[in-house]
Amino acid sequence: MPQITRVQVRQFFLMIVALEIIAVSINLFYAPHAVAAGGVTGIAILAEAAFGLPVSTVVLVLNTVLLIIAYFFLERATVVRIAFGSFALPLCLALTPQVKVVQDRLLAVIVGGVVFALGVSLLYRMDASSGGTTVPPMILKKYFQIKPAVSLLVIDGLICLGNLFTANFEVFVLALLSLVVTSLLMNYIETGLDRKRVIYVMSEYEAEIKALLVDDMARGLTALQVTGGFSGDAREMLMLVVENQDYPHVIKRIRSIDPSAFLMVHDVAEVHGGIF
Repeated sequence: MPQITRVQVRQFFLMIVALEIIAVSINLFYAPHAVAAGGVTGIAILAEAAFGLPVSTVVLVLNTVLLIIAYFFLERATVVRIAFGSFALPLCLALTPQVKVVQDRLLAVIVGGVVFALGVSLLYRMDASSGGTTVPPMILKKYFQIKPAVSLLVIDGLICLGNLFTANFEVFVLALLSLVVTSLLMNYIETGLDRKRVIYVMSEYEAEIKALLVDDMARGLTALQVTGGFSGDAREMLMLVVENQDYPHVIKRIRSIDPSAFLMVHDVAEVHGGIF
């Protein structure tokens, strides 16, 4: 019998936490205001608003149907990966009370979008899924090479249109706003929270700048061999990786040596390892 490792227990716990975060976003922010912002949960919110059906029940039925479809069209490993979330999310929805904690609908949509993005991003970081409308994009990618981001956007957009029938145009706009908030925050989280800045420096006083910064920049200071596009001369360009809070201080120190130094700055999501 295979032994369950501590890593597996931790991953299982984090999956439950992520799914509960998604359930909180639905039952405390979206469903009480009848705002369907895409996904199977959005369809469930529309069904509740139109027919009074419980959100958790609709999610369970739809997730089961989509999981069966995935069984026939996707790899077994993919089906296993999304199976747990497909059944655990409806359970979390059933156990989480539906309460209108925020009275203002706009605020509820914004907060709900933020909370939802946190839950989904946590699942993605573990290569897990809550099932639902993530299944059709996988199938479309496999058989028709359609990008999942495009197909998922179309599916969520169509679900958002349902707000026009169960509520009004204002709710439809709020649902679209929620999709934007969720997408932007998920992109920010998935590309890394430990953001830094990379500074490229070219100066006649390169040695002096390097000597001034070397004590502060033991990690992330190196020299690159470059060729001038106009002059054709071989030069060295310094590359520095700095924390965001250190950026103004470093720029000030460089300018104190050479006010006319050439600087190019990029934001980077993550930096790992390396002592230069």
